[in-house]
Amino acid sequence: MKKVADPEGYSVSQLLGLGQQSARKSYYPELTARMAELEAERNRYKWLFENALHGIFQASLGGRLLAANPALATMLGDADVAATLNRCASLAALFAEPGETERVASLLHRQGHLQGHTTWLAGSDGRRVPVALTLLRKPDQGEEILVEGFVADITERERARQELLALNARLEARVRERTQRLEQLNADLAGEVAERRLMEAQLRAARDLAQEANRSKDRYLAAASHDLLQPLNAARLLVSTLRERELDGDCGRLVDSIHLSLEGAEELLTDLLDIARLDQERIQPQLECFPLSRLLHGLVAEYAPRAQRKALRFRWVEGRVCVNSDFRLLGRVLRNLLSNACRYTESGGVLLGARRVGDAVSIEVHDSGPGIPADQLRAIFEEYHQLNADRARHRQGVGLGLAIVERICQRLGLAVTVDSTPGRGSRFAVRVPICMPAPALHSPPEPPLLECPLQGRRMLVVDNDSRILLGMQALLEQWGMACRVAHDLEEALAQPHEPPDILLVDLHLDGGETGDRLVEKLRRHWQQPTLPAVVITADRSEAWRRTLSDRAIPLLHKPVRPGKLRAVLSQLLGRERN
Repeated sequence: MKKVADPEGYSVSQLLGLGQQSARKSYYPELTARMAELEAERNRYKWLFENALHGIFQASLGGRLLAANPALATMLGDADVAATLNRCASLAALFAEPGETERVASLLHRQGHLQGHTTWLAGSDGRRVPVALTLLRKPDQGEEILVEGFVADITERERARQELLALNARLEARVRERTQRLEQLNADLAGEVAERRLMEAQLRAARDLAQEANRSKDRYLAAASHDLLQPLNAARLLVSTLRERELDGDCGRLVDSIHLSLEGAEELLTDLLDIARLDQERIQPQLECFPLSRLLHGLVAEYAPRAQRKALRFRWVEGRVCVNSDFRLLGRVLRNLLSNACRYTESGGVLLGARRVGDAVSIEVHDSGPGIPADQLRAIFEEYHQLNADRARHRQGVGLGLAIVERICQRLGLAVTVDSTPGRGSRFAVRVPICMPAPALHSPPEPPLLECPLQGRRMLVVDNDSRILLGMQALLEQWGMACRVAHDLEEALAQPHEPPDILLVDLHLDGGETGDRLVEKLRRHWQQPTLPAVVITADRSEAWRRTLSDRAIPLLHKPVRPGKLRAVLSQLLGRERN
């Protein structure tokens, strides 16, 4: 029945679909369909709830755990869901951390939801299960706040995290350990560096002391050699003068004995000085291209008379080539070889020659001496080694000549070889490279120096040692030269004589004067810029050799060998005459 107050004329029963039987029947199919859909949705949710891999629960923030799925029970180690619900009657009992329910509720109120919150749930066996928790607040259910939680077991992740933390801890421990070791090594290294610096400082100090000692030794050797060679030179000159005179038998033998003694002392001192300079590498080769004949002529003039005094035949074969070497050092090598040949050969002869071998020339010294056993061919180049010198009377020299030969050849890059037959003689050979001569070197070969006489030539000798002047004057006058002597420039200029043909000047004179400067002053005085001159000295330094070589002044070392002096004088005067 309609009511007056109802503007549409419908009753409540009609609005609810119950007013008429026909109307109710028309809604049944739709309602049935909706209910079927709801049932299907409920079943699907139930299936998902029960078969989900992650744990799911429903709870009230007031403290009740309302529902849980099997995955959560399995995760917590419970036999079934009922065991979980019985054990965790309250939400607080679900969490393993005290006060976790309050923290979760606070976060949920502030954020409206909670996602991926890491916490610990209480397992059935008292263990703690690490989980990642997501909470969703359900629509208002009156005063009670209901939540639905989704739980992911992160035990493996937590184990990995713990292992990573442990690994990090171990790595940090290893880093600390290695850092400590490195710090210790750095401290040790710093100590070693400090110790090494101290050692280096000590070594530098020791080196400086050694160098100063070497310099002192060099100065001492230079002074000692000068002081020793000065009287030795004077004695050699006087004895050489006596040997060229007609003396009776006893006097001649005595003079020869004195000559041999002085010659041995001279060679000993010269060899000791040379071997020291070679060991200290103070001799530096000055390579040049020069005619070999120029070197051989001087050697012939020096050693032919020496061989003749022992009744030995001296032959030589001239080499008409130019060689690339150090003129002075190569000459020293050949002089040592010729000196040994003349010393050890008692009969027969000595041959000096050269033969071409490819792009080199082999300069050879042959002798007819006693020869060398095959097992001694290497040993003879050792220092102080002499053959058949087990008794003092058999010793000749000190055994440094061939050691000097080998070291000079090594410095020059030359090969020295020896062949010998005991009882028949020996052959020493030095192979020197041939060079292409400059046009200026294509001059005709010089005549043998022995053919250039000194008779009547004027000579001025300047030396601050009166004994040298006496001996030199006697020797030069013995050769037929007109010899004047002086101690310095003033004495030389004070003598009222015509200019000399040649000068023989000591290198180190009184008052700091040097022979090269004195030669220039005398040349200017007599207005003869090409006046021949020879400088003699006991100073064997390389610097002076180069200085005099640059000024084209020949240099002879004390004690001066008469044969070499005569050869040099003859060469200079013969060149001037030509």
